[in-house]
Amino acid sequence: MIARLAILAGAVLGAVSVAAGAFGAHGLKAFLEAAGQSANWETAFRYSLVHAVAIVATGLVAALPQAAGSRGSLTAAVVCFILGTLIFSGCLAALCLTGVKILGAIVPIGGTLLIAGWILLAIAALRLTP
Repeated sequence: MIARLAILAGAVLGAVSVAAGAFGAHGLKAFLEAAGQSANWETAFRYSLVHAVAIVATGLVAALPQAAGSRGSLTAAVVCFILGTLIFSGCLAALCLTGVKILGAIVPIGGTLLIAGWILLAIAALRLTP
């Protein structure tokens, strides 16, 4: 179950990341540059795309028979990657578009979830059956 959900979520997130990155580079370019937010927009969707790939990869690992003992950690990693990406990239993008500074204070929560996801993925790797 987690494998299918992770691959689906990662694929959708990947598509959204590419579309948002392209929109920022072309459709919003002048707006983002005028607001001094081009680098933040790029960071938001670079992190989003990297974690979309991580979510898909984690889902593929979860589908392996060797992963039976690590599915809990893999599931937790996927949840952290998804929530972390939504909070980190979502708040950073919203900050770029609105200029609401308080959103910048929420971004580190997403970053912390992303770090937790990587740690959980490492724990899952240690539990994989050879």
